[in-house]
Amino acid sequence: MSDTGLRHKAERLRRAYAPHEHRPLGGYLVAMGAYAGVTGALAGLVKATGRPVPERPTPSDVVLLSIATHKLSRLLSKDAVTSPLRAPFTRYDRPIGSGEVMEQVRDSGSPTRHAIGELLSCPFCLAVWVATGLTGGLVLAPRLTRLVATALTAVAASDFLQMAYATAQQAAEGGHHDD
Repeated sequence: MSDTGLRHKAERLRRAYAPHEHRPLGGYLVAMGAYAGVTGALAGLVKATGRPVPERPTPSDVVLLSIATHKLSRLLSKDAVTSPLRAPFTRYDRPIGSGEVMEQVRDSGSPTRHAIGELLSCPFCLAVWVATGLTGGLVLAPRLTRLVATALTAVAASDFLQMAYATAQQAAEGGHHDD
């Protein structure tokens, strides 16, 4: 089948899948291919270095990496300071509090750029990549990975304490009445 015929077929599939909305299926395929490549490279690196892969992760590592994945995913996808990383693929919309911003995906006609914009601005989407990287790090460089994950977990805990403090402060100010 010619390249033009394949593109025509892909475009028909995209229109049939989402006739009333632009869904960058080709860009998603590129992102999935990149993820498979990164995962394959990590697996190859583990094999080449001969690092032992644990039969099962410890519960404490699962908890540590879960919280670190949450924090790093939000930091990369929503933090105002990391917006230069997302700027080629997103457009600033508005602040959403706690140092985070809402961004819209740039739709420049490039399905790959659109898919990358969605990935970089979605903490849920990015979490898969972050968890994969941290898990690979746990095998390849466990001490360093645990140290970084501990720092990210401490920041996540601090975030929740800051929010709880602000909520308690607002409640105290709202509940104070002079008679």
